Amino acid sequence: MKIHHLNCGSVREIDPTYEGLPSTPAVNHCLLVQTDNELVLVETGLGLDDVRRPHETLDPAWVEMAAPALNEDETAIRQVERLGFSPSDVRHVLVTHLDIDHCGGLPDFPDATVHLLEAELRAAMGEAPSRRYRPAHWAHGPQWRTYESTGDPWFGFTAIQPTGLPPEIKLVPMGGHTAGHAGIAVHDGSKWLLHCGDAYYYHRELDENPEPHPLLDIVQASSEVDHDKRIDTQARLRILARDHADEVTLFSAHDPWEFGKLAS
Repeated sequence: MKIHHLNCGSVREIDPTYEGLPSTPAVNHCLLVQTDNELVLVETGLGLDDVRRPHETLDPAWVEMAAPALNEDETAIRQVERLGFSPSDVRHVLVTHLDIDHCGGLPDFPDATVHLLEAELRAAMGEAPSRRYRPAHWAHGPQWRTYESTGDPWFGFTAIQPTGLPPEIKLVPMGGHTAGHAGIAVHDGSKWLLHCGDAYYYHRELDENPEPHPLLDIVQASSEVDHDKRIDTQARLRILARDHADEVTLFSAHDPWEFGKLAS
């Protein structure tokens, strides 16, 4: 499989917590995976409607807080096209959760099957419209494929095999941020890439002595639905990063420095 790292929506510029890294906008880190037969999109970031009509699809308070660039060239659909594909080639989309900056591009891929945890879809349908969940992102009637949080052991977590996808792609429940938050694991032929979504926000949170980012941690804490589950998830991710670095590369949705390393 070939894996492309895409930034599908730059947001507010942030500073690192130590010297040696530049200040840079946070990202919405997505993956475009080329399997033998089709394209799989991991996360969608912000979509065309969000860029063109943010006052209709996005929460105004979120727009003020996140300060998104709203650049059409950063949307997943435009990046898929620049790589020489048609949007209809994207047959599957996996989302870590349904926050606006993770699923805003769903309407741009209306024919794709959308894979996620059942608890997340249930929460979104029950709470929308809200700052977190915006009905415009699924008004087109996505082909949802949902899963319970049960599966096989996987590096201290549980791995779920999504229907119709190869064994190199897994859903990995990671509770705390939302009711049905999950990571997404993709094997690149030599090791696993683990998209942790919003299970953590900043790479130094995975250090042996974790150091949250002062700005990102405010966002992280204010958006959690279960503090104890979030802290437990991060503790297990820390162990995974420590003990299995040769087998799994972890990254989060918004850390621009992680994105820079992987996309280069």
